[in-house]
Amino acid sequence: MEYVGTGGGGGTSSGGGADPHDGSDSHRRKKRYHRHTANQIQKLEAIFKECPHPDEKTRLQLSRDLALAPRQIKFWFQNRRTQMKAQHERADNCALRAENDKIRCENIAIREALKNVICPSCGGPPVTEDSYFDEQKLRIENMQLKEELDKVSSIAAKYIGRPISQLPPVQPIHLSSLDLSMSSFIGHGPNSLDLDLDLLPGSSSNMPSLAYATLNLSDMDKSLMADIAGNAMEELIRLVQTSEPLWMKSTIDGRDVLNSDSYDRVFPRANSHLKNPNVRIEASRDSGVVTMNGLALVEVFMDANKWHEFFPTIVSKARTLEVISSGVMGSRTSTLQLMYEELQVLSPLVPTRQLYFLRFCQQIEQGSWAIVDVSYDITQENQFSSTACKVHRLPSGCLIQDMPNGYSKVTWVEHVEVEEKGLIHRLYRDLIHSGLAFGAERWVGTLQRVCERHACLMVNSNPSHDHGGAIPSPDGKRSMMKLARRMVSNFCASVNPSNGHQWNTISGLNEFEVRATLQKCTDPGQPNGVVISAAATIWLPIPPQQVFNFFRDERTRPQWDVLSNQNPVQEVAHIANGSHSGNCISVLRAYNTSQNNMLILQESCIDSSGALVVYSPVDIPAINIAMSGEDPTYIPLLPSGFTISPDGRQLDTDAASCSSSSNASTIGGGRSGGSLITVVFQILVSSLPSAKMSPESVNTVNNLIGSTVHQIKSALNCSTS
Repeated sequence: MEYVGTGGGGGTSSGGGADPHDGSDSHRRKKRYHRHTANQIQKLEAIFKECPHPDEKTRLQLSRDLALAPRQIKFWFQNRRTQMKAQHERADNCALRAENDKIRCENIAIREALKNVICPSCGGPPVTEDSYFDEQKLRIENMQLKEELDKVSSIAAKYIGRPISQLPPVQPIHLSSLDLSMSSFIGHGPNSLDLDLDLLPGSSSNMPSLAYATLNLSDMDKSLMADIAGNAMEELIRLVQTSEPLWMKSTIDGRDVLNSDSYDRVFPRANSHLKNPNVRIEASRDSGVVTMNGLALVEVFMDANKWHEFFPTIVSKARTLEVISSGVMGSRTSTLQLMYEELQVLSPLVPTRQLYFLRFCQQIEQGSWAIVDVSYDITQENQFSSTACKVHRLPSGCLIQDMPNGYSKVTWVEHVEVEEKGLIHRLYRDLIHSGLAFGAERWVGTLQRVCERHACLMVNSNPSHDHGGAIPSPDGKRSMMKLARRMVSNFCASVNPSNGHQWNTISGLNEFEVRATLQKCTDPGQPNGVVISAAATIWLPIPPQQVFNFFRDERTRPQWDVLSNQNPVQEVAHIANGSHSGNCISVLRAYNTSQNNMLILQESCIDSSGALVVYSPVDIPAINIAMSGEDPTYIPLLPSGFTISPDGRQLDTDAASCSSSSNASTIGGGRSGGSLITVVFQILVSSLPSAKMSPESVNTVNNLIGSTVHQIKSALNCSTS
C-alpha cells in the first residue's frame, strides 16, 4: 500500500511505484517524495475550483498535461477535498462558539436582572415558579381527595342509612361468610386446604409484569406517526372496499381469504417487519350489522377502558399511552393515539399477544367512519424476548357505516405477521392456524353480541321471564346486568392474569393438563384474601352449540356440577341479553344443600366465535341489593365457569353439509367438528393475605377438576375421547 503525503498547495507525492514485495532491498529502500511545482499546483487548483471530483477521463488528461502519474492526480484531489472540509469545519466551529458565548452572556444578564425584580402588587420579592406549581399541585390533589371522600360518604350513607361522619372508627373486616361458603363446597378433612406451606414456585406476586414503555415523543416522532397512520388508513379503506383480486372466497367455508400475491403487488413492502423467515401471515375480513349507532361505536373504540370493557373475552389489557392528535372540533375524527393491548384466547394453553400500535379515526363521509390500527415499535429489540410469540399488526381495523333505526354495518379486517417462538399447543394448533382464534370473524361476532347486550341494558322494561317477580323494576334488571358483566370480566381476567402471576402445571399425567396459579385479591368487588385459580382444557367430538346447551341448562347442571352433590337446581330469575336464547342471565337456587343462604348467579353467552358459561355463588342479602336496583359494585364475586370454542378442524364436504343442514352448531359457522372446553375454578383459600397453598390444596383442586371433566364426558357419552 502507498501512503501519499500530498498537500493542497505545497504538497508532495510519492514518486515511485516500487512494490514492497520485490525483495528485502526494496523494504530497506528509502521512499522518495517529490514536491509539485508551482505550475502544477496552480493548474490543479484551477481545476479543483471548477470540479472537486474529476472523473477518470479528466484525471488522465491532467496526468498527461502535468507529467504526473494518474495515481498522484487522484491522491492530490482527495487530500485537497479533506483539507477544504477541515477548513469549513473550523470556520463553523468558530461561528458557533461565538454565538454560544453571546447567548451565555445574555443568559447571565437576564438572571442578574431577575434577582432585582419586585412584585408590583406588594413590593416584595416575586414568587418563584417552582413554589407556584407546587402550591397548584397541592390544591388539585386536595380537590381530588375531597371528591373521593364525598363519593365514599354518599355510598356509605346509601347502604347504612347515616352519614360517614357519624360512624365509629373502621375496624378490619374479614369476609368470613364468603370464605365459609366457598370452603364448605370443597369440604373439610384430610384434603382440606393447609395454609402453612409455601406458594407454588413461579406463582408469587413478585413476578414482574410487562411495564408500559416510558415515552418522550418529539415533534418529529409525532409527524412520523401521523404519516404512518395516514398511509395505513389508505390501505385499510382499499382492503375494506376491494374484493377480487385482493380477496378471494374460500372454497371450504366461504370466508374471505387474502390473495398474498395481489396484496404484494398493490402494497409493495421492502421486507417483513419480523426477521424470522418462518413468519406466518394471518389475514381475515368479515362484516355484520350491530345494534349500535356509529358515533357510539367510535367512542367505544377510541376509549381504552371502554374498549377493554366491550371485549373482555379478547382484550385482556388495554391502555392509551399517548394522544398524538385529539381530533377536530371536539369530535373523534382525525384522532390519533398510541396504544398498548394484550389479546387472549380464554385458555392458559395459549399465550397472550402483546402489541404497541397506533389507532387513527377518520370520518370518511356523513355517517361513515374508518378506524385503523397499525403496529408502531417503540420498545427495544429484546422487549418481548420472553414472550411466546411476536406479533406485528399490518394495517387493520374497521369501517363503520350508519344504518336506519340506530344500527350500524361494521366491516372488519385483521392482518398480522406472527412469529411463534415456541410450539403451539396441539389442541389449539388448528384453531390458531385457521385464523379463527384472533381473526375478524371473532371480533365481529363478539361485537354483535355485546351490542345486543348493551341494547337490552338500555331498555326500560322488567325481565320477561322473571319467576315470581324476584326482580321488581327496570333498575333492578340493570343492576343485575352490571353485576353479571363484572362477573364475566373477572372470570376472563382470571384466565390470563395481568398482575404478574403465571400458570403452573400441577397435573399432566392424565389425558388433560391441569394448571393453577395463586394470587392475592385486594380489588373491590372480590373476596379479600388469597385465591387459587385452576384450569384445564379438553377436546370433545361434539359441536360447540350442543356443549353450550348442556352447560347452561339448569336441568342438566347436576350432571356436571360436582359441588351440588347432584341436587336439582331451579331458576328463580331470568334476564334475556340478546336475540339468541342462550344469551341470558339466570339466578339459580340449589335444593337440599347446606348453603340455604346462597344463590348462584350465572351468565351464558354465545356468538359465532365461541361461548361462555360463567357462574358465582352470591349470598341472598347481596343479591337482594342488586335486585332492588342498588349499586352492585362492592358485592364480592368469585366466578368459575367454562369457555367453549370450535376446534378449528375442517370437516370434509359431506360432514360439513350434514352439520349445516342439521343446524347443529352456530359457533364456527358449522365448520367445526368438535369443541375445545376450558374448565376454570376459583376458590378462596383464606381471607388472610399471608395465607399459602399446600400440596394438599393442589390435590384438592386437581381432584375437583378431574371429577368435573369425568362427569362431563360421562354425561355427553365421550368417556374415551
